[in-house]
Amino acid sequence: MSTEKVRAYQPETKPKRKQKQVKVKVTKKKWISTGEKYLYSVISGAMLCACAYVISFSSATDSLNRDIESMEGKIQEQQSVNNSLSYEAEQLRNPERILEIAKKHGLDIKQSQVKQAGTVSAD
Repeated sequence: MSTEKVRAYQPETKPKRKQKQVKVKVTKKKWISTGEKYLYSVISGAMLCACAYVISFSSATDSLNRDIESMEGKIQEQQSVNNSLSYEAEQLRNPERILEIAKKHGLDIKQSQVKQAGTVSAD
């Protein structure tokens, strides 16, 4: 096709008039409003503070539990030492042992019964 035939098929265009151009302001709708941003930031800040508090509380509780366990271990050790010392004290209070020591130092026992003295009075 020649250019002449193509021009024949095109409709004639009218001369354009001058039109006034009006500027239109296009406002885009925000996805999140300013108030929502403020609320989200406050809530997220509160959540972060709560998480930090829970972590610090958990850490303090854990260290306290460790201290308690170490104290319980020390208590058990001291109880075993106390038990061994009380057993040793019972062995030292044995009347036969006391009689042997008395004979060794030259004391004579005239009565056949030996009684333990509970307390020594300062009279």
